[in-house]
Amino acid sequence: MKLFEGIFNKYKTNDLNIVAIGGGTGLSTMLRGIKKYTENITAIVTVADNGGGSGALRDDLGMLPPGDIRNCILALAHTEPIMQKLLNYRFEDGILSGQSFGNLFLAAMDGISPSFEEAVRRMSDVLKVTGRVLPVTLHDVHIQALLENGEIVTGEYDVSHSVNAISGKIKKINLIPNDAEPLPDCITALHNADIIILGPGSLYTSIIPNLIVGGISEAIKESSAKVIYVCNLMTQPGETNNMTAFEHIEAICRHAGGDIIDYCIANKAQIPQKLYKKYQNDGAEYVRIDSAQFKQANIKLIEDNFINIYSDYVRHNYEKLAQSIVNIQMKC
Repeated sequence: MKLFEGIFNKYKTNDLNIVAIGGGTGLSTMLRGIKKYTENITAIVTVADNGGGSGALRDDLGMLPPGDIRNCILALAHTEPIMQKLLNYRFEDGILSGQSFGNLFLAAMDGISPSFEEAVRRMSDVLKVTGRVLPVTLHDVHIQALLENGEIVTGEYDVSHSVNAISGKIKKINLIPNDAEPLPDCITALHNADIIILGPGSLYTSIIPNLIVGGISEAIKESSAKVIYVCNLMTQPGETNNMTAFEHIEAICRHAGGDIIDYCIANKAQIPQKLYKKYQNDGAEYVRIDSAQFKQANIKLIEDNFINIYSDYVRHNYEKLAQSIVNIQMKC
């Protein structure tokens, strides 16, 4: 027991170096659990969003989209509850309707900083963030999806929301421009990592866009870190209709140019039928776990109940998820 406690305490310090890659609410949710185990966290975040409040600021101010960055900063911040509430506040009326105050905070910081990278660092300092939040690139990138029927859809919002209407499954994701360079600190973080986490988050609009920024996938392959994919709880209409957990991994590795996944964490629990019906009505379903495929590919599959149920939606249980991630390192 004392030996276990000693190992556990070690990984509550800076000894465990974790890099998490993604975007959206999934990544930020997971970070809330990870920060309880180590302060040595780097979140590498996509900057391809062009919808909602982030898209509006991107168009109006010519800045990189702040939304996913903001979510990760707040997840890793040590602030009073009222500050968290203020930064998450979303205006309901007027020309700011739908805009988040946290987005405006980062936009203002960008206005007084020499670069977006520096703006993110300064906001992180103000909010006493554990670890670092890094945009994957400082280039103004957009997502372009090639569908199996030959159609091309451009822009994160349209890829995420309009593919169903075109009735074409996503075959490949590209970035425009396709020569975007990664932030150097991202490459360094990947090389130094003990654990690299992909997801949870939208497969084609939050995770894969990071991997196709030049040099990111190569750095993951060169790293000695264990690479963990955290599978989504539900399929995402328009992006991953009917895709199994292993098919998610196949898409990641195809875009990364090789096999990069060592572990997959997947949920095997179910949610109340009434809530599940709501998801089904929206075109979503459970992500099926095709265990035989994982065994054949020599990818270790970790299944458990990772669900947190809220009134009308589900999220990962970030405490249990973080514990499972840290346990992987403890057992090696």
